[in-house]
Amino acid sequence: MVTVGMYYDVIPGKETTFEESVETVIGVLGQDPGHLKSFLYRQVKNASSYAIISEWSSQEAFVTFIRSDVFKGVTDWGKAEILAHRPSHKVYGA
Repeated sequence: MVTVGMYYDVIPGKETTFEESVETVIGVLGQDPGHLKSFLYRQVKNASSYAIISEWSSQEAFVTFIRSDVFKGVTDWGKAEILAHRPSHKVYGA
């Protein structure tokens, strides 16, 4: 199992749209056999900064997801409409 932290800064005023979209994506993730669970967290002192913490059965399962058309569609939309800059992610454990 691996845990992945994905970190996002959104354009101020787009927080609700981001949160709703992430909930939809987490719902889609529930259909992926390699995905175990995900949670969205908001930074207390910066309301436009978020982390999505996900648990995956393996690093390969996560990589397969981030190479998928579903993930690409979400990230393309986010880059154009929601995100202040490119997100980052970190894989914890292997």
